[in-house]
Amino acid sequence: MENSLIFELFEGLPRQGPGADACTEKMFSLLPDVPAAPKILDIGCGTGVQTLALATFARDAVITAIDVYLPYLDTLKKNSDERGLGQRITTKCTSMDDLPFGPEFFDIIWAEGSVFVMGFFEGIRYWKQFLKTGGYLALSELVWFTDRPSPGTREFFGQQYPAMTTVRGNEDKINAAGYTLLSSFNLPDSAWWSNYYDPFEIRLAEFENIYAGNDEARALVEVSRKEISLFREHSDEYGYRFFLLQK
Repeated sequence: MENSLIFELFEGLPRQGPGADACTEKMFSLLPDVPAAPKILDIGCGTGVQTLALATFARDAVITAIDVYLPYLDTLKKNSDERGLGQRITTKCTSMDDLPFGPEFFDIIWAEGSVFVMGFFEGIRYWKQFLKTGGYLALSELVWFTDRPSPGTREFFGQQYPAMTTVRGNEDKINAAGYTLLSSFNLPDSAWWSNYYDPFEIRLAEFENIYAGNDEARALVEVSRKEISLFREHSDEYGYRFFLLQK
């Protein structure tokens, strides 16, 4: 039941993780040579805010957006149709670690805040086969900005995301997976608050009322509030970094 509760917790939010259209646009602008009508795969798209942004920035792109939670895809489909983008965005309910595509099928693979599900190295290594030679992989990942985080922050992420490492640690994994790192930048704090944590705090109160007396739901609410509190106090120690890789 817990997995379904996690998905439901994030329903109705503008984003399922930190991000901003400005960050998506900035990363897309860093791609040095985008082919005409590029085929883009958006992995772990959620409700697809960044998918819609990509379809706007890359006006001739054909985008396949995947997620394992069908209600998220239904939301993306509805929003893309309303914006007149439905003909260029296809949704598919499938897992990121079992992609139903042929080799070297996509010009660009996009993954905002989703690679942690597989693990950074495991994800970029597996996805590489679906990317054309010379193609691009753009993804954001939670990283340490310091080698010495505060004890409470280290303890929390040691439990929630033990594989989390530093920017340099991820750069080493990129090299080990055989990519060229073209560029990277940190997401600003505003990408956490305006588009994610501010509406998430409201959602947590609603969710708590809906599932009053449910131990699993209460645990999810507690860990989420702890996460928000830590970021409020220690955003200088960790955050998301956007990486642009080339095969």
